[in-house]
Amino acid sequence: MMHFADSLTFSGRKVVAAWAALPFPALSGSSLPDILSAHQQDVPWKLLSSWKEQKVSCCFAQSVVLRGICQEKATSPGQPRSPLHSCESPEEMLQQFLHTQFPGAFSTAHVLQQPCDTRPPFPQFFSPLLTGRGFLQDKAQAFSSGGVQSIPVLAALQSPPGLQLLLSGLCRELRAPNARRWSGAAGLEHDDFQEALEELRTLSQCYQTGFGAAEDEAESD
Repeated sequence: MMHFADSLTFSGRKVVAAWAALPFPALSGSSLPDILSAHQQDVPWKLLSSWKEQKVSCCFAQSVVLRGICQEKATSPGQPRSPLHSCESPEEMLQQFLHTQFPGAFSTAHVLQQPCDTRPPFPQFFSPLLTGRGFLQDKAQAFSSGGVQSIPVLAALQSPPGLQLLLSGLCRELRAPNARRWSGAAGLEHDDFQEALEELRTLSQCYQTGFGAAEDEAESD
C-alpha cells in the first residue's frame, strides 16, 4: 500500500482526484482494443472528488483499473488497425491508451476479468440499453426481473495539475478573518495555524506544471 501511495504522491504531492465510469461504456461483443479505440477523443469517466474541474488533459501520475472486459484482442484478421490492436496483453493495451491520453504521465494499469457485481441490493438505475452484463446494445431490452447483474467499470486515481487551484483556494479561505477566529476558538495556537497555512500553500505549489515533467520526477525518486 505504501508503494502504491508513493507512486501517486511523489515530489511532495499528497492529494489525488478520483474518477470512475460506472458502467464503462462498451458495446456488447467488442474486443478490448476496439472499445478503447472508441474513446480516443475523451476518457468517459466522471469526477468523484469535490472539485469543479470536469476534464483533465494531463496529470503527473495515475493508477487506473479496468474491470469486466475479458476479450483481449480483436478477432478480425489482417494487419493491426492501431497501436492498441498490436498490444499483446490487456494491461499493455490500457497502458498504451493512457499514454495516448496523458503523454508523459507516470501510469500504472490493471485489467481484471471479474466485473462489478450489481445484483440486489445494488440500485438498478441503469439505462435500458444495457444488457444483463452491463454492455451497450442498439435497442432497449425488454424488462427483466433480474435487472443488470454486473457491469464493466473503469476507475482511476490521478494527481493532476488542476488540484493546485483547489488547494490554493482552500488556503485563501483559511486566511479569511472568520477562519482565523475559528482556529483560535478551537484552541489552535496562532503560530501553529500559520505553519499549517504555509504547508498548504507549499503543497498547492507542488501541482504547478512548472515543477517539471512527471516522467523525470518519477525517475529521480
